[in-house]
Order: sequence, then C-alpha cells, then structure tokens
Amino acid sequence: MKTNLRIYWLLTLMFAVMLCHAQNTARQWNSEVTAGWNLGNQFECSAPGQDGESMDIGEPDGADNAETAWGNPVVTKKTIKAVHDAGFNAIRIPVRWQCHITNPAAMSISKTWMDRIKEVIDWCLEYDMKVIVNVHHEKWLESRPFYADKEENCRKLALLWMNIANELGKYDYRVAFAGTNEVHVPDNWGKPTAENLDVQNAYNQTFIDIVRATGGNNTKRHLIVQTYVCNADFGLYNGDFIIPKDIDGNGNDYMSVELHFYNPWEYAGSGECYYWGEPYKQYGKASQSDETTMINYFDKLANEWGSKGLGIVIGEWGLTDHYKGSEADRMHENMTYYCKTLVSEARKRGFSTFIWDNNRFGNGADMFGIFDRNKNMEIKADWIIKGIKEGIAESAKPM
Repeated sequence: MKTNLRIYWLLTLMFAVMLCHAQNTARQWNSEVTAGWNLGNQFECSAPGQDGESMDIGEPDGADNAETAWGNPVVTKKTIKAVHDAGFNAIRIPVRWQCHITNPAAMSISKTWMDRIKEVIDWCLEYDMKVIVNVHHEKWLESRPFYADKEENCRKLALLWMNIANELGKYDYRVAFAGTNEVHVPDNWGKPTAENLDVQNAYNQTFIDIVRATGGNNTKRHLIVQTYVCNADFGLYNGDFIIPKDIDGNGNDYMSVELHFYNPWEYAGSGECYYWGEPYKQYGKASQSDETTMINYFDKLANEWGSKGLGIVIGEWGLTDHYKGSEADRMHENMTYYCKTLVSEARKRGFSTFIWDNNRFGNGADMFGIFDRNKNMEIKADWIIKGIKEGIAESAKPM
C-alpha cells in the first residue's frame, strides 16, 4: 500500500511539473512576462582586441574571454538573482556567435562558449525566469542585407541556428529563440530599400524553417522574428514585413514579432529633450511625442500583428540618464512616469518588454545602466525600477 501511495504521489508530482511547464503559445509566453531585462554589453561583445564591426567568422585568440571585453565583469548567479529579486521575471541574452565558430564551413560553435551560455540560461531557469537567446552583432549577417549576399547568409544562418537549436533544444518552453537583431546597412538606420526588406524577410523564414526542422521541443518553441532594424515602422506599412510560414498545425501561435522602442529618441536615446508626457511639458523642453503617440502606436501593433495571432516582443527599450542638476529629481520622476506608461500600456495589450541595461552610468546619451555590475549589482537607477513596478501594478487594474 505504501509503495502504491508513493508511486501515486510521484506521478502526481510529475504531472504537476508537466502542467507547470507545458507548451504555451507565444502570446501566453509574452503575457506571463511581467518585466524583462537585457543582459547588455556582455555576451554580444567582440573578442578582446577585435574590431566590433569585423565580419570575420572564426575563433580569434582570447575569444573565450569576450564576455568581459567591453569592460563588464563576469556574469555570476548573483547577477541573475539580483535581477530576479528586483522584480524581473525574464531575461534577454544577446549573444554574438561569430567569434566563437570553430568551423566556419559548418558554423559549429565552441563548446566552451556554448557551455557558458547554457550555464547562464540554467541560472535564469533556477529562478523560473523566461529567457530569450538571439544572434546579436553577427556583422556578416546584420551588415549585408543585399541580394548579392542573401543566399550565402541564409545558408550560414541556417547552419548557425541548426547548431544552436540542437544544443538548446532540451530546454522547456520558457526559453525562446530570436532569429536576428538589428539588420541594417552600416551607418544607415533610415528607410530600407525593397532589397533590404526582402533579405530580412528571407532571414526570418530561414530561421523558422531550420529551428522547426530540429524537432522535439523546437517544434512548438516560441520563435521571435524581426522587422528590418527592429524598427516597427519598417514592418507596419506597405507590406514591408511578411509573416513567415510556420509548419503545419502551428499557424501563427508560436511566433512573435520583435521591435525595439527607444521612442522618442530625442528623449529616450540622445537625451536632447529633458521631459516627456503631458504632465511634464510645462517644465521645459519636451518631446512632441507623448502618451497619445505611444498608445496609438501600441494599438497599431496590436491591430496589425496581435490580431493575426502573433505575439509582440519589445526586445529592447530604455531611457538614457540625462538631467540638469537643479532639476534632477523632477527629471528622474518624469522617467519613472515614462516607464510606468510604457510598461502599463504594453502589458495591457499582452506585449512583453525587455529594458536595455548596458551597465553605463553618467549624464547624457547611451547611459542605460540600471544595476551596477561592478558594485554587487547595486541599483543605480531606482527611478527606472520604480516606474516599471508602477506600470506592472497599473496594468493589473480592471479595465
């Protein structure tokens, strides 16, 4: 009797675990992300001493130490715990693979590098955090959106993702894959040509095809495809973005579209404007883009892609720290308001959001640091954390 009871409880426990991590649709995956964080300027670094714009594929000297090549310390389990304890339940891990390729003909990946990526994924999963793994700063891919390179790039991308998907295929639904990053002609972030758009669409379809072909958990894994340069403007209009065809039976249920949202750039990115939003326009130079602009934009995303069953991932967003000394408190209060608005409006529509953190601190452009990785993950931008938490709480209120 005791043996039968023990078997019963073991089976019950196994069933509960299976239910807990059962395959969710992309939209369910996104809706479960209360707040996501980017492990920026870490695993997407070039090898030490290597030009960050290099298109070389291989394994240069020191490549195993690329994680710290841009000045950040080694990621530890405490890094992940600090992010979890601050209220985040998902982490996007940007990864550059091109300087960890042992055989360019097969796009095979260094075991040392792959094991390190797995170690960080495992830490995230220990805290029951969702994870996005992508290919980031693959310059041979991102910097050549041209017909002349399309066939070769798609072939290499397929091999790379076949290797990644096979290595990470045993992970459950919490781990999502993102096919590309900000594909664009070097030094040109503006409107793409029809050629550029066609190549991005080909990358997306190649990614879907090869990952699904690896089978197992990857058959219905959450896969994330991108608009050109991850700018939704280059996907929402004129049929610029073509939804990839998934395998039979999946429909659009297990795919999301990714965009990056540093809008308005003059406030969020360059820091030319010190204020944003209707309540703060009275205090000084403010962006003309405001709450109404953001809400209308998010509605457009939901109507264009959400209505077709696709999930929507804001894979990067953030606010550079910029202020005038005498008004710093009010300007940081305004940043809290911006974060609250963005997170709340995104969550109301089922989008997931991943804030960019590059561990850079100061006053001006590109100061997206939140946790100080050099000081035991001390929170330096508490106004950002406060805004995200307020946005989560706001989105939970009845409509």
